[in-house]
Amino acid sequence: MTSISNKAAWVDEPQQPCVKYMPFPKRPYRLVLLGAPGVGKGTQADLLCQELLTCHLSTGEVFRAIKDSDREKTAAQKEALAYIKRGELVPDEIVIDMVRERSDCFVCEYGFILDGFPRTLPQAAALRTMLGEVDVALDAVITYELPKEVIVDRLSGRRMCSNCRTNYHIEYKPPLQDGVCDRCAGPLVQREDDRPESVVVRLEEYQESTEPLIQYYRKAGLLMQISAMGDPQSVFRKTMGMLERLPSVVGS
Repeated sequence: MTSISNKAAWVDEPQQPCVKYMPFPKRPYRLVLLGAPGVGKGTQADLLCQELLTCHLSTGEVFRAIKDSDREKTAAQKEALAYIKRGELVPDEIVIDMVRERSDCFVCEYGFILDGFPRTLPQAAALRTMLGEVDVALDAVITYELPKEVIVDRLSGRRMCSNCRTNYHIEYKPPLQDGVCDRCAGPLVQREDDRPESVVVRLEEYQESTEPLIQYYRKAGLLMQISAMGDPQSVFRKTMGMLERLPSVVGS
């Protein structure tokens, strides 16, 4: 299988063309993924993209790209970068402007998986408007769920090499030598936000910000709640089982 689109128009800048690839998917899926830190949402996004031949469109990738790029930036990108450099959250209106700059990605023949947007009710309303303008509708909003104690265990056990940034887990993916990276022999450290007390705060913040969004999409009849318990492949199979029961795509 040829690799999926390089997402140039989404990550690099709106004017950049994406590389087309074959074959086209049987149907373009248009999805939003939700999930607290530690549920494995990124892994599921990767698995879904491989299976559905679609793109994983992450606003986090966009923020990292504008931070690291020397290219001329749009007005929205400049405003977002100022907030990022101050360590502050980028306001809804600026995030929406940045996504709107990339709205051509919403009519891509390969579909899309949105991650990191929407995060708030105003962003969800803006997404609905943008999709309506191009006669496209979401197929589903998938929220991956785990008990809080499982998430705390997963995240608090993570370790990262301070040199090459390779990730480990003291239980699920331990290094060959305790505290030492297998790749470069660098020391393994625990990130500050992976400490149990920090994880609990992060989960509370996620719950507070995301619960209204979950209720919004439940009311719209789009929400799919999937338990993230088990290995990634079993969670993926549950996800695909639910997606395969969806009716034909609206607006495709």
